[in-house]
Amino acid sequence: MNILIAVCSLLLLAYIFDLTSHLTKIPSVILLLVAGWLVRQACMVFEITMPNLNPLLPVLGTVGLILIVLEGALELKVDKTKLPMIRKSVVVALVPMVVLAFLLGYFFQFIGGYTLKDSLTYALPFCVISSAIAIPTVKTFHSDIRDFVVFETSLSDILGVLFFNFVALNSVITTDSLIDFFKDIAIITVLSFVATIILSMLMTRVDHHIKYSPIIIVVILFYGISKIYHLPGLIFIIIFGLLLGNVMEIGKYKPFRKIRYMAIAAEVEKLHELCIEAAFLVRALFFLLFGFLMDTVEIVNPDTIPYALGIVSAIIVIRMVQLLIYKLPLMPLLFIAPRGLITILLFVAIVPEPTGPFSFKSLVIQVIVLTALVMMFGVMFAPKHLRTKND
Repeated sequence: MNILIAVCSLLLLAYIFDLTSHLTKIPSVILLLVAGWLVRQACMVFEITMPNLNPLLPVLGTVGLILIVLEGALELKVDKTKLPMIRKSVVVALVPMVVLAFLLGYFFQFIGGYTLKDSLTYALPFCVISSAIAIPTVKTFHSDIRDFVVFETSLSDILGVLFFNFVALNSVITTDSLIDFFKDIAIITVLSFVATIILSMLMTRVDHHIKYSPIIIVVILFYGISKIYHLPGLIFIIIFGLLLGNVMEIGKYKPFRKIRYMAIAAEVEKLHELCIEAAFLVRALFFLLFGFLMDTVEIVNPDTIPYALGIVSAIIVIRMVQLLIYKLPLMPLLFIAPRGLITILLFVAIVPEPTGPFSFKSLVIQVIVLTALVMMFGVMFAPKHLRTKND
């Protein structure tokens, strides 16, 4: 009963953080991490024994990633006017990731003596922007900034997972492995369109009072099965969300006029509301748990702080160059490149855990905390005219 009271109290605290983040300009994720860490300190002071919660972290992280990407995709409205922004978001998500991956890969190879393949595997978790942190942070900004961040961070998650799986799962990178890689993308794309059609039909034809929870469960199940077969399941999530979120736009085209897009749009609105609620709960639990599991020694590990500062500096410099090339606003986009949920998930997936001249676990924690702090200050000093009138 005490655990139940504590969890409910922390979730209510997370809700307060979320409500007040637009006033304090402090991203709720930082407050959640601090709250989780303080709970850990309290447990140590009062000698409260807690079970091993480490196995829960990847589970909550995976579910949270699915719900956050789905929530963001459902919100995006795509039309011809947004195509230039979409093209820019693809390049801004891809190029810095590749550049940073090879820079860090060669660096890890130099200081640790790893193979280039292993070095790239260790580097890629640091190269992916966390949509779980970035998307909620920009919800008070104008739609242009919000849409760009949703596209960029969702694509960063997808491309990061794709590249990580490709590098980590192939012992040798050959032409055949490249062909299999693109074949997997083609397969998941086709399956995504088929699954979206089936699920949209179910939403309009099921009369039972419970219909949206099973849809979300099926989406999570589809993602889980795709991971077993090493298929890029996040592609399904974003295709599913984009198609449903833009069903009214799709219904304008002649080949699709026979679909019941008005009925589907009404159901999608309710599905979106449920996704928002579920994503908040899972995201809050994940970052509270991650904060709880953070060891103070790992946060302030002096051996890895210089490396963490170097990685964060490289992230900002590469991002600044990319934004300047495409004439995108530096404020606040330059600072909205946090590492977080997906970084943790990819790092946990590395088997065996990397060993070497320093603690990769400490490095991951420090990079996540530093990029969150950088984002916090970027949001704090962002010009007021970039925010919505309701802010």
